Amino acid sequence: MPLAIFDLDETLIDGDCASLWCKQMADLEWVDGESFLAREHELMNLYAEGKLAMEDYMDFSLSPLVGRTAEEVAHVVEPFVEDVIEPLIYSDACKRLAEHRAAGDRLLVISASAHFLVSAIAERLGIDEVLAIDLEEQHGCYTGRTTGVLTYREGKVTRLQAWLAEHEESLEGASFYSDSRNDLALLQRVGRPHAINPDPVLRQHAEEAGWPVLLWR
Repeated sequence: MPLAIFDLDETLIDGDCASLWCKQMADLEWVDGESFLAREHELMNLYAEGKLAMEDYMDFSLSPLVGRTAEEVAHVVEPFVEDVIEPLIYSDACKRLAEHRAAGDRLLVISASAHFLVSAIAERLGIDEVLAIDLEEQHGCYTGRTTGVLTYREGKVTRLQAWLAEHEESLEGASFYSDSRNDLALLQRVGRPHAINPDPVLRQHAEEAGWPVLLWR
């Protein structure tokens, strides 16, 4: 069955779940709110410019989780998704997901955010399959480090190729939806790329390539 692949942040939801989670950690007093959020804002500006080293962002954003169990974090993530993320889900995204389900397509979210966030949000959207940044655990606790290839820029292609081989799938007839210049490598690999509320670089590329540009609300 054809794949329908979706980026998450600013594509399925009107916001960035990692940034919103950082604010949540500040509200929980897991971090020094003012300085932590200022640094997070600096890093996200680099992301928007296509200049971010994702390793730097993950090292920074995962530091408050060191020593916390996955269960402790999940206990906080569940209401966070319900209260903060769910109101930000694009209605147009829900309609497109429904169209792909009706067509019998296989849905996959691939995101450069942490897996514990992406999987919880995907579950709320009724999507079971996720590729995201995996976190290392030791003795049941997060270490603040990542594992494997990060699902960012070309890393999304690498991880997707491994997933395709594992699941005996292909990109024949596949669609991919994204808002970001950082996903151009993967957008160029599928037969049906879609630019969703695109940043200026992606918009220009999409218009020149004749890709659909969709404004989701």
